[in-house]
Amino acid sequence: MKLSRLRWWIVALVCAGTVLNYLARNSLGVLAPQLTKDLGFTTQQYSYVVAAFQVAYTAMQPICGALIDGLGLKLAFALFAVAWSLANMAHGFAGGWMSLAFFRGLLGISESAAIPAGVKAVSEWFPARDRSVAIGFFNAGTSLGAAIAPPVVIFLSLAYGWRSAFVVTGAVGLVWAAAWYLLYDSPAKHRALNAEQRALAPSIVEASTQPPVTFAGLVRQREFWGLAIPRFLIEPAWQTFSFWIPLYLARERGLDLKSIALFAWLPFLASDAGGILGGYLSPFLMKRFRLGLLTSRSAGFALGCVMMIAPASVGLAAGPYAAIALFCVGGFAHQMLSVLLNTLTTDVFPRESVARANGFVGMCGWIGGLLFSLLVGALADTVGFAPLFRLLAVFDISGAIILFAVLRPVRRDARAALA
Repeated sequence: MKLSRLRWWIVALVCAGTVLNYLARNSLGVLAPQLTKDLGFTTQQYSYVVAAFQVAYTAMQPICGALIDGLGLKLAFALFAVAWSLANMAHGFAGGWMSLAFFRGLLGISESAAIPAGVKAVSEWFPARDRSVAIGFFNAGTSLGAAIAPPVVIFLSLAYGWRSAFVVTGAVGLVWAAAWYLLYDSPAKHRALNAEQRALAPSIVEASTQPPVTFAGLVRQREFWGLAIPRFLIEPAWQTFSFWIPLYLARERGLDLKSIALFAWLPFLASDAGGILGGYLSPFLMKRFRLGLLTSRSAGFALGCVMMIAPASVGLAAGPYAAIALFCVGGFAHQMLSVLLNTLTTDVFPRESVARANGFVGMCGWIGGLLFSLLVGALADTVGFAPLFRLLAVFDISGAIILFAVLRPVRRDARAALA
């Protein structure tokens, strides 16, 4: 098999794992209206269940990244996939919000490996110029998993009960974990590549001899904060889409469970398009407007942040379908900017440290998402969702300003052109 073709099979495999990862995590949000009724807990208690996942996910991202860099991507990703599958299946045994929160925490611990692992795979298999496109395709799995969650989970819930939905969406991850371990390997070891193909891409195939950057070394770098602070500001939007849209549509727009199943997946379908097109945006800006590598990523990021004004305006929508349309624009925009920010971690950090760097940046993002979810849980019943959604555009646009101010992509690209 040719190297170029094999790379895309690797991306497809990572994308499939990401789909199942997000299918499992989004099962809770889809079932939230039913669970609050059947298990008898409040909106604020639901926010604690969400927070249990977020706290565990937040804390574990840099640890998972370090384990991936240390154990190797092949073994580490397979082990984490087995763990998140079993944790999601355990949700079916919950008897109240506290046990649900416990199982949710276990899921957060294990699922936090997905994005650092995917970014690591792309950094191993793709040169810099192609990484945003590759990350765009694998990152589409996040929104595809979220998109198929409403119809799949609600079908299982209506047909066999909500407990079965957790068991089934967890069990399919075990199949993927076995496939990953059997099929994946680094370019230096992959049995599908011959010596001639390895010689065509020495920068990708040759194993790095540099030691990984330590966590202390990361936080001393300006580049880290140039990515971590924007991630902190943009992540609340995706957490809102993942955990709060079904409850918002039920509480404030009057949709029943079947209507939510019909329409709640649309923002995630739009997110798929945004993620893929966001990957192509950077090469387009480089070719059409002759922007540098980092400037093209940052310009696309800024465009996505401005588009987040749409979901921030959801309170002005005349009806539920207009609200869903605004969420679709937000999903498209967020995944576009998310792809470009993830790609920037492969641009500014060395390959041997990219998983831990991405995990650490992701941890900062999830701290922002956690704090915002707790804010929604505390205030949604009193002030409503609309004022809280308006904050999302403020956060994202502020993130774009900070990225340009701290990372200084234009100046760095200018220096690179003169070098």
